[in-house]
Amino acid sequence: MIDYRSDTFTKPSPEMLEAMFKAEVGDDVYGEDPTVNKLEAISAEMFGMEAAVFCPSGTMTNQIAIKCHTLPGDEVICDHESHVYIYEGGGIALNSASSVRPIFGDSGRLTAPQVADAINPDDIHKPRTSLVSLENTANRGGGSCYDFKELEKIKEVCLNHGLALHLDGARLFNALVAKDEEPKQYGELFDSISICLSKGLGIPVGSVLLGRKDLIKKARRIRKVFGGGMRQAGYLAAAGIFALEKNIERLADDHRHAKMLADALAKKEFIGNILPVETNIIIFEVSGSLSPFAFAEKMRENDIKVTVISKTQVRLVLHLDVTEEMVKKTIKVIDQL
Repeated sequence: MIDYRSDTFTKPSPEMLEAMFKAEVGDDVYGEDPTVNKLEAISAEMFGMEAAVFCPSGTMTNQIAIKCHTLPGDEVICDHESHVYIYEGGGIALNSASSVRPIFGDSGRLTAPQVADAINPDDIHKPRTSLVSLENTANRGGGSCYDFKELEKIKEVCLNHGLALHLDGARLFNALVAKDEEPKQYGELFDSISICLSKGLGIPVGSVLLGRKDLIKKARRIRKVFGGGMRQAGYLAAAGIFALEKNIERLADDHRHAKMLADALAKKEFIGNILPVETNIIIFEVSGSLSPFAFAEKMRENDIKVTVISKTQVRLVLHLDVTEEMVKKTIKVIDQL
């Protein structure tokens, strides 16, 4: 079975499993797991940030960050299709008692003028705008990447208005590879960064939240309240260290494979608009002789799994468990439809 549903379906390689098996562990809630401590130190150093905390999921790292940056009754600015808004179970309202100002960006990306226009005035009738949350790459934007100059402009808006700036970097490493950027560029801009290790980097469980020492100290308390304190988590952290050392550069293969599939899809009459393919995600319309659900069923008949994400759209996500041979087989199936 070839599985394009998500890059969360990756499984540890034998080499990663070996690293996990050999991990030295302790009790992370007590701060005594050496492998977790090492992963946090490596991650923070990579981005030039002061500290980090290892958590079970990217949803948790995002939700912790939002709670760190806001007070009940505040408002968070984000894109209307951002993960923190539509895929985290209403967590901003539940966990932080904050409201959201959703903005219609360009393929999940906001501009500095849009952010500036969305900031509430100092008016007792309106919630206090306290945080801007960006997503790079943007999942619902087809894996789109921000232009770094625009990020700098958004940061300037945040500084001028006293707002915190958070990055949901679930697939940030895809953006770094695609745009040939360095992690420390992002560490200099953002007040907090969530990086997910269980997507394209291929570890079974885990994300890391990065920030200042005082923010991460607060984040550890919130992690405990959320039930995210793990004990001998070094077995998972060892996979994270392996991924950061071995699995970043190979993301370029996923990007190349995505473009190969997009080129094949573009030749079919029943394929409508395909969002620009910058990284490892392909989102496209299916219409005419096939519906999205019929397309998915045709693919499943050929042992290929895809995701229908709307009444008109299908999503494919490339990852390290999809080989070039699998991509070529998929293209043959598409050609025959």
